[in-house]
Amino acid sequence: MAETTASKYCYYPGCSLEATAKEYNQSVHAAARLLDVELVELEDWNCCGASSGHCTDPELSLALPARNLALAEKEGHDLAVSCAACFLRFKQTNHDLRADDTLRQRIEQVIDAPYRAETEVRHVLDIFAREVGLEEIERRVKKPLKGLKLAAYYGCYLVRPPKVTQLDDPNNPMIMDNLLTAIGAEPLDWTHKVECCGGNLLLARTDIVVKLCNDICQAALDTGASAIVTACPLCQANLELRQTIGVPTFYFSELLALSLGASAGEMKGWWKCHIQNPVPVLKEQDLI
Repeated sequence: MAETTASKYCYYPGCSLEATAKEYNQSVHAAARLLDVELVELEDWNCCGASSGHCTDPELSLALPARNLALAEKEGHDLAVSCAACFLRFKQTNHDLRADDTLRQRIEQVIDAPYRAETEVRHVLDIFAREVGLEEIERRVKKPLKGLKLAAYYGCYLVRPPKVTQLDDPNNPMIMDNLLTAIGAEPLDWTHKVECCGGNLLLARTDIVVKLCNDICQAALDTGASAIVTACPLCQANLELRQTIGVPTFYFSELLALSLGASAGEMKGWWKCHIQNPVPVLKEQDLI
């Protein structure tokens, strides 16, 4: 395991968080700051290959993540990741390279850098909930999200395949639910928390994505939720862009930072990035 502390990590934002999901990136940093977690952006990082790399060339699908992992290993810290798709690509790469030393050596040649495959990959949700800890988060909450009924949506990449991601139960994960409880919200038990939203079919088969996203959003409404919460920029984009129902989808980090006392000006920028306006849901409970 790479040498690390519980409060400092190399941070990989990935492509989505610098563009279509910038509010996710900003709110992750805000929450980290308020929880005394130091996220140091990985210098000279490259795209991890999600989602086309692993469909194009097996070697490329390992080399792209491995280069970033090697950079983190050189820094001596574990790698924190926000995007669920990136998280899976890094975890899969470590899984494959740790199981096959000949393959690991081949990838070292491709990336022209040493990599012992000792860098651990942590999703920021995992870092906040398990390293900082739910009790500590609850202690630091300044604005409990009372009255906010939410559907925690995990999708596919965070928990599958379970032997690779090793994050939570693939059929009934609870890590996000427990975090939402710690900040005063009410996560609901519902049927679609790990159903697929259509992922990479966003542009290729919009008809399929619309159906899947409407099914998810309707299931959340039927359960009594006023919003969905996710930890994946691909899921968030699908759920907000391709539904026809009007259910807002928060990033978990936005609600975490809100509960911890992020500034109104800071959060105003996040809400403006949403396709489905989340402000009415928050105002209804006097949270903003």
